[in-house]
Amino acid sequence: MAQVEATTRRDIAADPDDVFDALADYAGVRARVLPGQYGEYEVREGGDGKGTLVHWRLQATSKRVRDCLMEVDEPSERRLVERDRNSSMVNTWTVSPGPGGRGARVTVTTTWQGAGGVGGFFERIFAPKGLARIHDELLANLAAELEG
Repeated sequence: MAQVEATTRRDIAADPDDVFDALADYAGVRARVLPGQYGEYEVREGGDGKGTLVHWRLQATSKRVRDCLMEVDEPSERRLVERDRNSSMVNTWTVSPGPGGRGARVTVTTTWQGAGGVGGFFERIFAPKGLARIHDELLANLAAELEG
């Protein structure tokens, strides 16, 4: 099994602290900006940053659905790490100042242990692209929420 990684970035015309606070608001903003691939979204504990436990079903394709129960940590300033209790999936959200110190740059990197064999080969090729599209839509929704 090889590690699979997908990374998506977006610049948002808003203060980095405001962007981070919005991402960490699982009970409010995050629930509003999730794209349609996220179903059965439910905050089970907490709701704001570290200590939050949140559930969702991620429909990556018509046949591929992943049941996620994510524990949220904040290991450093403007960084959220979501670890799935049901798999090896880890989402790391990092917010930094944007280019030239204007706005914010959000980077989300997702890693997981992929399957072996031929299926794993195709997973390493296609899954990161699909996940990047989902995260790009989430970040576009977040930008619309904060910029508008």
